[in-house]
Amino acid sequence: GCDGDISRLFRVIVLGDAAVGKSSLLRCFAEGPAGGVATPCPTVGVEFYSRTVPLSPTGRAKLQLWDTAGQERFRSITRSFYRSAAGVLLVFDLTNRASFERVPEWHREVGGDPHPPAFVLVGHKCDLVAERAVSAEEAGHLATTLGMVAFVETSARSNLNVELAFQTLAGGIQRVLGRGGDTPLRGCGGIRLIPNQSHPRPPARGEPREHCQC
Repeated sequence: GCDGDISRLFRVIVLGDAAVGKSSLLRCFAEGPAGGVATPCPTVGVEFYSRTVPLSPTGRAKLQLWDTAGQERFRSITRSFYRSAAGVLLVFDLTNRASFERVPEWHREVGGDPHPPAFVLVGHKCDLVAERAVSAEEAGHLATTLGMVAFVETSARSNLNVELAFQTLAGGIQRVLGRGGDTPLRGCGGIRLIPNQSHPRPPARGEPREHCQC
């Protein structure tokens, strides 16, 4: 489609331990609600996708989504991407407590810059209820402690809250850049907004798609 009315381009990186589902989240979001085919653009060994999202009140932004999966052991490679990122989805596996306990370490990797990006904490694989090892309360508290925009629970397999996670991050980036004031998506199931905004808007509903080939 035509990108002439897109006023912002946000670089977004997805970080977290290996095997937490970073690539499946990215592909699921990049395919979009219509269930299209995500086309990665390879560059210097790191793939990226593009997807346009709405911004409050009437704008749109293109998210440039960088996939660093598979390079977790080579942080000198991925660190160069941190500095230009406007937003970070920091992903852990809700069934793997060790991946949650390493969230602060990942946050320090990026958050120490003079102008840190907006962060959203993502607890992935929430469809695996019986195997859950981290509570929503605990994860929400960590997100608050680390100064993140929100905590969102997602499942790429069920396409639950995948759109919500990225759209919440886009709203957080907008506020960090000082170009917006609306609260994104307060009150949705699976999301805990960090309450530092003054003008909440009505809750939105993120209905899962039927089919997501992730």
